[in-house]
Amino acid sequence: MSPQDLLDPRPLTGEPLSLDLLNTRWVHEGAPRDLLTGTDGLAVWLRANGLDDRFTADAATLRHTLDARDALLRAVDGSLDEGARGVDAVLAHGRIRATLTVDGPGERPEFDDPSWGPAWLAARDYLRLLATAADRIRACAHEACVLHFFDTSRNGTRRWCSMAACGNRAKASRHYARTKDA
Repeated sequence: MSPQDLLDPRPLTGEPLSLDLLNTRWVHEGAPRDLLTGTDGLAVWLRANGLDDRFTADAATLRHTLDARDALLRAVDGSLDEGARGVDAVLAHGRIRATLTVDGPGERPEFDDPSWGPAWLAARDYLRLLATAADRIRACAHEACVLHFFDTSRNGTRRWCSMAACGNRAKASRHYARTKDA
């Protein structure tokens, strides 16, 4: 079976690139899962984010992508100060080149080594989210969930990665506690 045949098994997809990278780790039926245990999983993640036409799912790209994921996790779940060094180390492997195209001004990312591309793009995306609305970068409020999301709700009060999954479990748990006490 080729990597193109593998389906994305993650419960939450479609988040901004940096958070989608964090969401390559999740919990299923109480057991931790990790999409990036090998290059096949990396190929799934690259394809899910439209990067498979620009980058190769090889060992070097996997290693750099895992470095970025660890740095982003420290920045998001630890402290910005704690994660900054790791995120900066990833960002040191690329840059933005200003361009002029027929459509006007543009930007194009460039990398020291193409295997740093996905990691660099994820780290750069995190900077964009921080500049856009840092307070809307969230971890799911369910105690057993490790997923992250960017809150795009109108009033900024989203708490769950998915209302259908984690939000419903929390409501059911509260209902059970109320009925048990009654």
